[in-house]
Amino acid sequence: MPTPMSLKSKTIIGVFWSFMDLMANHGIQFGVQIILARLLLPEHFGLIGMILVLIAVSNAIVDSGFSQALIRDQHTTQEDYSTVFYFNLFISLVLYGLLFSTANMISVFFEEPQLTNIIRVISLVLIINSLAIIQKAMLVKKVDFKTLTKVSFIAVITSGSLTIFLAMSGFGVWSLVINMIALQSVQTGLLWYFNKWIPSLTFKVQSFKKFYSFGYKLLISGLIDTFFYYSYFVIIGRMYHINQLGYYTKAVNMKDLASFAIVSTVQRVTYPVLSSIQQEKERLKYGFKSVIKISAFINFPLMVGLAAVAKPLFIVVFGEKWIPSVTYFQLLCFAGMLYPLHSINLNVLQVKGRSDLILLLEIIKKSLLAIMIILSILLGFGIIGLIWTAVINSFVSFLLNSYFSAREIEYSSIEQIKDLLPSFLISFCMGIVVFLVGNMIDGNHLLQLISQITIGIAIYIIISKIVRVQELNTLYQMALPIVNRIKNFRGPS
Repeated sequence: MPTPMSLKSKTIIGVFWSFMDLMANHGIQFGVQIILARLLLPEHFGLIGMILVLIAVSNAIVDSGFSQALIRDQHTTQEDYSTVFYFNLFISLVLYGLLFSTANMISVFFEEPQLTNIIRVISLVLIINSLAIIQKAMLVKKVDFKTLTKVSFIAVITSGSLTIFLAMSGFGVWSLVINMIALQSVQTGLLWYFNKWIPSLTFKVQSFKKFYSFGYKLLISGLIDTFFYYSYFVIIGRMYHINQLGYYTKAVNMKDLASFAIVSTVQRVTYPVLSSIQQEKERLKYGFKSVIKISAFINFPLMVGLAAVAKPLFIVVFGEKWIPSVTYFQLLCFAGMLYPLHSINLNVLQVKGRSDLILLLEIIKKSLLAIMIILSILLGFGIIGLIWTAVINSFVSFLLNSYFSAREIEYSSIEQIKDLLPSFLISFCMGIVVFLVGNMIDGNHLLQLISQITIGIAIYIIISKIVRVQELNTLYQMALPIVNRIKNFRGPS
C-alpha cells in the first residue's frame, strides 16, 4: 500500500508529465489547426465532422470499457492483457468491415458522395487504435506519463507536418483524413517501441468474463455519451449547410483543445492514483476534494476567459472567414466549464467499482438531453438552440454526477457547490471585465486580445488573493516541484 508521501510524489510526477504532454500535444495541435484553418475551407472540416460520430462510437466499442477495467485491477496477469488485446483487435476488424460495406449508404444519408471513400480509408484508425489499447493502459496504470508524453510529442509533430504539407499541396479534406491515420499510426508504433510488451498466444475466457462484467456497463454508458456528443454533428450536417457544420466543428475543436486538455490530464492522473487507495475512505475523500477544487480553479477562468475573448481570438488566429464560429464557441465554453468535474465524479464511481451507477447516470442524463434536443428542433430554435441544450445538460449532469458520487465518499453535492462557488464567482467577475475591456478597444484585434488576456489573468489572481482562495496557494505549492522538474528537464543554462 503506498504511503502518503509516495502517493503525493507519484501524483506530482504524473501531473508534471501530463502537463508536458498538454503543452507538447495540444500546443502543437493548436498550431497545426491555425495553419489548416487558413489553408482549408469550412466545408472540409464539415465533411470530417459528419463521420466523427462513426469513428468515436466504433472506438468505444473496440475498447469496450476494458482499458479502464485493466487500470483499476490491482492483480492483472499476462493472460488478462493478452485476452483483452485479442478481443480488441477482433472487434476492430469486424467494425472496419461493417463501415467499409455501409460507406455508400452513409454518404447517401448525408447527400455527400465524397464520404464513401473517406469512410473506407479513415476507418483504418479503428484497427490501428486497437493495437495500442493495452500498451497505453499499462503505461497509465504505472502513471508513466513521461513515456506517453514522448509518444504524443513525436506523433503530433510527424502527423502535423505531413498534414500541413498535404493541405498546401491541394489535398483538401484528404489532408485531414491522412492526419488522423498518421497520428494514430505513429502513436501505436511508438507505444510498442517504448513499452516492451508482447501478447501471449492465449485467450482466457475467465479473464474475459472478469473484465467484461465491469467493462460492459462502461461500454454502454460510453456509447450513449459518445453518440449524444456527436449527434450534434449529425443533426447539423443533415439539416443545415455543410459550411455551418464546418463552423461548428471548428468551435468544438477549439473548445476541446482547452477543456478536454484539462479533463484528460486530471482523469489520467487521478484515476490510477485514486484506484490505488480505493479502500481508504478518508484519503479517497480528501484526494477527491482537493482535485475537484483545483480543477475548477483552473478550468472555470479558462473557459469563461475564452468566451470573453472569442471574437478577437478567432479573427487573429484563424481569420475573419471563421467569425460565424464565435457564438458557437462561446456557448460551448460554458458547457465545457464543468467537464473536468464530470470526469472526476465519474472517476470516483469507477474507482469504487460502480459501473452500474455510471450506466444509470448516462441513461438519465441522455434521456433528458434527448427531450431537450427534440424540443429545440420542433420549436425551430436552430443551431444556437441545439448548443444551448448542451449547456443546460452540462449543469444538470454535474448535479446528478455529484449526487451519486457523494453516496460513495460522503461528499455531498451541496458541499461540492460550496467549495466550487468562489472560483465560479471570481471567474464570472473576471469574464465581465475582460469582455467590457474588449469592447473599449476597437479596431486592433491583436492589441484587444493581448490586453484582455493580460487584464483577465491579473484580475483573477488579485481577487483570489484578496478573498484568500486556498487553491491559489495550493496551486503554487504544486507548481514548485513541477517548475523544478522543468528546469531539470531543460538542463543548466
